[in-house]
Amino acid sequence: MARVPRARRWYQSLLALPGGSKPPPYTRGVVEARGSTGAAEARGRRLAWSTAVFSLATGVSRVVGLLRESVVRYYFGTVGSINAFEVAFLVPNTIRALVADAALSSAFVPVFSELLEKGERKRAWRVASSLFWLMLLGLGGLTAIFIVVAPWVMRAFGYGGLATGLARVLFPIVVLLGLTGIVVGILNSYEHFSVPALAPVFWNLAIVAGLVLGVPRAHGIDAKLYVYAVSIVVATLIQLLLPVPWLRGRDGRLHMVLDWRDPAVRRTFKLMVPITLGLGLINLNALVDTLFAARLIDKNQAPSAINAAFRLYIFPQGMFSVAVATVLFPALARLATRGDDEGFRHTVALGLRQIGFLLVPASVASAVLATPIVRLVYQRGGFTPSQTHVVAGALAAFALGLTFNGTMLMLNRAFFSLQSNWIPTVVALANLGLNAALDAAFYRVGIWGIPLSTSLVNIAGSAALLVLLRRRFGRIELGETGRSFGFVVVASAALAAAAYPVWRGLDAVLGRSFGGQVVSVFVALAAGALAYLVSCRLLRVRELDALLSLRARLRRA
Repeated sequence: MARVPRARRWYQSLLALPGGSKPPPYTRGVVEARGSTGAAEARGRRLAWSTAVFSLATGVSRVVGLLRESVVRYYFGTVGSINAFEVAFLVPNTIRALVADAALSSAFVPVFSELLEKGERKRAWRVASSLFWLMLLGLGGLTAIFIVVAPWVMRAFGYGGLATGLARVLFPIVVLLGLTGIVVGILNSYEHFSVPALAPVFWNLAIVAGLVLGVPRAHGIDAKLYVYAVSIVVATLIQLLLPVPWLRGRDGRLHMVLDWRDPAVRRTFKLMVPITLGLGLINLNALVDTLFAARLIDKNQAPSAINAAFRLYIFPQGMFSVAVATVLFPALARLATRGDDEGFRHTVALGLRQIGFLLVPASVASAVLATPIVRLVYQRGGFTPSQTHVVAGALAAFALGLTFNGTMLMLNRAFFSLQSNWIPTVVALANLGLNAALDAAFYRVGIWGIPLSTSLVNIAGSAALLVLLRRRFGRIELGETGRSFGFVVVASAALAAAAYPVWRGLDAVLGRSFGGQVVSVFVALAAGALAYLVSCRLLRVRELDALLSLRARLRRA
């Protein structure tokens, strides 16, 4: 028998449905008959490529997001009135997470995908249209209510008129992102990921343009912060409109209909309840964190410093774990619909190993190079060296839980695919209590104590979800996944041993100019990445084959 090339073996395993399960009717040229190894391999290649494209698009978005955040910190730093803005933005952003894009999409994709899987295309689009208009009406009413109660909400955090006015300007993003959740959910159900992933790029660019053009012309810090708020609202409208043209040419279109009696519409809202509660509990953690930061640490620095560190922390999260989980979510929903337990278990385990392979080294790099990374991205204009020290400490604390945050995201999507949405909700409820207790214990150590409590909560939540998923399926390839994580941790230690000395030596030689920092940080990261990849090769980490296979595909392209 001819030896199967290593890259091909990886393609055969990556996301391949065991037995070559028949695909949904809206996919083309994939699996035509059960047991077709070549078709399963083709599906593995296609989904691997989707992950790569989504990761690249999301990576571009995150890079532009760091540019946006750098511009924000240049104008506002982390000390003073910017903290009122952070709290004003936190509240509508939390409501958005409860009832808008993430919650709605997580409930909508399984229902919409199931209707497509059954060939009910016309009904699927009628359900999508009904949800679009119902969300517009419902979230519009919620926005009106919040505009009235905003003063009392802001007062609870210790802020006054400026925060209230900013929150009122920002709250319409809840409506816009709710509608975006429907549009993106439709495209993701058709395994179209690139345009939705690129939309945030334009969101970030629009905000940067608004800041650069508007802030220098505004008089006073309050007026400049209002420029920032209006820029976010305009950018969110652009993010909604950009993917809409890609809905054309599908099996239907969005139209004016309000069929709330359709069982699929009701089931979507029913599925949203536990997801909303779960996401609400997760985001209540952010509210609790902000309460501790503003009330018990320093209202004039702590909320903004933690948010600045958080923006760096989610950069690898958005590039890698969100990409893997988003690409796998529709596939998991279809596997759950077919009752293909073996395929479901394999896909979840594969997603966990991919996330570990990508995020463990990112976590280590974020910790050992926290100070130079913060200095490079933020330290200019209103962002002073003293602020760099505070934000770097928060980033290092966040880094401890980076991999586990990605693991929780993957496991939550697994339960959402099974439509067992109450399980992540119960775990999130337990995490809320644990987070509050840890905040109370660690806020005394300073601003970095709040991110530390977040990391420990991520670790506990990941463990709980793994136990519950294993109880559901009996086995989820934990042995192989654990070995992979162990090898990745060893390789990441090699990364740290290479990256930090390289940065320290170059920093001493090149100094702290912007060009010198760019060279020292990026060369250190490159040295660490090389050490990591070589170590993974020596340890025979199977997830490394993904990079080799995608490199071969890029060459062919």
